[in-house]
Amino acid sequence: MVVKVGIAKLGNIASGVMAELLLDERADREDMITFMATSGTKLQPEDIDRVVNNMKAWGPDFCIVVSPNGILPGPTGAREALAAAGIPCVVITDDITTKKEQFEALKASNFGYIIMKADAMIGARREFLDPIEMADYNGNLVKVLSVTGAFRKMQFELDKVIDQVKAGKKGADLALPKVVMTSDKAVDGEFSNPYALAKARAAYEIAQSVAGVNVKGCFMTKEWEKYIPIVSSAHEMMRQAMLLCEEAREIEKSTDAVIRKPHKKTGEIVAKTALISKPE
Repeated sequence: MVVKVGIAKLGNIASGVMAELLLDERADREDMITFMATSGTKLQPEDIDRVVNNMKAWGPDFCIVVSPNGILPGPTGAREALAAAGIPCVVITDDITTKKEQFEALKASNFGYIIMKADAMIGARREFLDPIEMADYNGNLVKVLSVTGAFRKMQFELDKVIDQVKAGKKGADLALPKVVMTSDKAVDGEFSNPYALAKARAAYEIAQSVAGVNVKGCFMTKEWEKYIPIVSSAHEMMRQAMLLCEEAREIEKSTDAVIRKPHKKTGEIVAKTALISKPE
């Protein structure tokens, strides 16, 4: 069978940019298809309604609802509306674990979730953030989430749901992921060299802390002379995290130990490390 995977992208986080691509990296899988409906850059009610209506009309086997701050009314309402239509949902969002009451409610619900703790809020101040700065920041963040292993772990969790649908499960019978992507979880099994692992782990820890700096610069500081260097420093932190990831991957390359786990056309995941070899 061909599994229909919906992606409801509400606003933007780095994980949303890559969610469907991680499941079909060469666009040649024959066991699943994806459909992304997006609200664009905003989270206005009419934009979210458009996403929900398009997703319900397509009728996926399950839907990934990816957004910043997944406990906001918009993303919450979207997944509840999809669930009411009989569509199982996996929430992918940035770090909401500090919002204890709302996070406990999500944990107790039937929704799956993957909390990407390092998918940090951007420094969204007009005096600092132009289109190029925005793109540069997201590029650095994608590198961090990729090389540390966070994206691979996210992809594996989603592939597990696809495999369940292929095995005949549906609806409430699906076991959905409930994952908080910590630094330890991200780097687990990703590196052969302990120094590479340490650099990647450091990168993830730095990226996690970026959100707090940007919250201070965007919401807690009123004087522009003060908040500009705050958000700028947060972006410099993400750049340093990216550079640590580059160093970690180069260490792994130097011993021909980069782990590659591509999908076959059937959806099966195979693996290799030696560059000049076939994945098995």
